[in-house]
Amino acid sequence: MTSPLNVPSPAASSTPDERWSPRLWGTLLVLCAAMFLDALDVSMVGVALPSIATDLGLSTATLQWIVSGYILGYGGLLLLGGRAADLLGRRRVFLIALAVFALASLLGGLVDSGPLLIASRFIKGLSAAFTAPAGLSIITTTFKEGPQRNQALSIYTTCAATGFSMGLVLSGLLTELSWRWTMLLPAPIALVALVAGLRMIPHSDREDTRGGYDVPGAVTGTAAMLLLVFTVVQAPEAGWTSARTLLSFLATAILLAAFVTIERRSANPLLRLGVLRSGTQLRAQLGAAAFFGSYVAFQFIATQYMQSLLGWSALQTALAFLPAGVLVALSSTKIGDVVDRFGTPRVIATGFTFLVVAYAIFLQVDLTPRYAAVILPSMLLLGAACALTFPSLNIQATNGVGDDEQGMVSGLLNTSIQVGGAVFLAVVTAVITAGGHEGTAASPQAVLDSFRPGLAVVTAIALAGLLITLTGLRADRRARAPRPSVVVAKSPGRRAEEAEPVGVRD
Repeated sequence: MTSPLNVPSPAASSTPDERWSPRLWGTLLVLCAAMFLDALDVSMVGVALPSIATDLGLSTATLQWIVSGYILGYGGLLLLGGRAADLLGRRRVFLIALAVFALASLLGGLVDSGPLLIASRFIKGLSAAFTAPAGLSIITTTFKEGPQRNQALSIYTTCAATGFSMGLVLSGLLTELSWRWTMLLPAPIALVALVAGLRMIPHSDREDTRGGYDVPGAVTGTAAMLLLVFTVVQAPEAGWTSARTLLSFLATAILLAAFVTIERRSANPLLRLGVLRSGTQLRAQLGAAAFFGSYVAFQFIATQYMQSLLGWSALQTALAFLPAGVLVALSSTKIGDVVDRFGTPRVIATGFTFLVVAYAIFLQVDLTPRYAAVILPSMLLLGAACALTFPSLNIQATNGVGDDEQGMVSGLLNTSIQVGGAVFLAVVTAVITAGGHEGTAASPQAVLDSFRPGLAVVTAIALAGLLITLTGLRADRRARAPRPSVVVAKSPGRRAEEAEPVGVRD
C-alpha cells in the first residue's frame, strides 16, 4: 500500500529511528482517541446504572441490558467489522463508524425510555465493532513492522487502559450531576476526532474482490457471534442447564460449523482459517481472551467487594483502581522498546506472571480494608501486567500479516477479547452465585466467602493464559537459534526472526 503522506513515513522508511511527521502523529492521535472512547464508554456506564434505574424506572433485568446491549453489538460484529475494513477501505469504515458512535452517544444522553437507551447502547457497540479493527489495521499498515509499529501499538493500547481508568473516575464525578452526562461526554470528543480524522488519516486501498463478497460467511459468522454473546450473557439468569441455554449453544455450534464450511470454500472468506495454523497467532488469540476475561471478572468482584462490603463510594472505588491506570499511562512510550529487546513471548509471559500474582494477593482481602498491604500491591501489579501484556498481544497478532488481511486479524483479535470477557465474566458470576449467599439476608462474611471461589477462578484463568504463553517461549528460542544453510523462500516483508508463518492459504 502506498502512503499518501507527503513526507517519508515509518511505513516507507528503512531507518528505524526516523522522526514521525506531524501528520503521522495526528493519525495516531485520532486512532488513539477512538480507542480511548471505546474503553471510556465501557467503564463509565457501570457506576451510573443505579441512577439510570431510579430515573427511568427500570427493573434489574432491563438494567443489565444497558451493559449487555453494548457487549452484544461489539462482540457480535467484530469479525464483520474487521473484514469490512479490508474490503471497503480502512479509512472509510473507521470514519463512518466513528460518526455513528458520536450520534449514538448523543441519542443515549437524550432518551427517556429504557428500550431507546438499550438501542443506543447496541448501536454504540456496533459502531465500536467497526472502529476497533479498522483503527488497529490502519496502524499496522501505516507503521512499518518492527520498532516503529511496536511503539505505535504500545501508545495505542495504552490509551485503551487509560480510557478505562479515567472512565471509572469520571463516572463517579459525572453521575453526581446526572447519569446523562456519562452518555453525552463521548459525543463531542468523537466529533473532534472525526473532523481531525478526515484530514489526517491516510487513504487505503481496497482488497481485490473480483471473486465476490462472502455474504453467506458474513451472515453465518455474525449470527454465530451474536448468538454466542447473547447466550453467555443470559445464561446466569436463565440457568446454564436450562433448555433455552442449551438450545442456544446448540444453535451457535451449528452456525459456527456452517461458517467454517463456508470459509473453507469461499474465494474471499470473511476469516481465512489458515491464519489459525500459526501457533504464534493462536497463542495471541487465546492469550487475549484469557487476559481480558480474567481482568473483567476481577474488576466485577473487586468493585462489588469495595462498594458492598467495605462501603466505599463509587469515586473511592474508582480511585482505588487508579494506580493501575497511572502505571500503564506512564509506561506507554517504553513498552515498544521492551518488546524490541526481549520479543513478545517473553514480555507476555512476564505480564501474565504479574497478573497471576496480583490476583493471588487480592485473595487475601477480608472485611477490614487493607489498602496498603493488599489492594495497592494488587493494583500496581495489575497495571504492570496490562502495560506489558496488552500491547504485546496486539503486536504478536498483527506481525507478519499482509496489509490486505490486517483488518481481518484485528477483528479476530478484538473478537477474542470481547468474547473472552463475556464468557469468563459469566462463568465467574455463576461460580459466585452458586454459593447462594446473595441478598440482604446474607452476612458480610458469607458474601465475602462467595467471592473467594470467583477470585480463585479468575486466578486460574490468568494461570491458563500464562501456560499458553510459555509454550511460545520454546518456539521463540528455536527461532533465535542458528539456522542450517538451507534457504527457504520468504515474503520480502517478513522479519527474519519470526518463528512461524502466519498463514498458509487454504
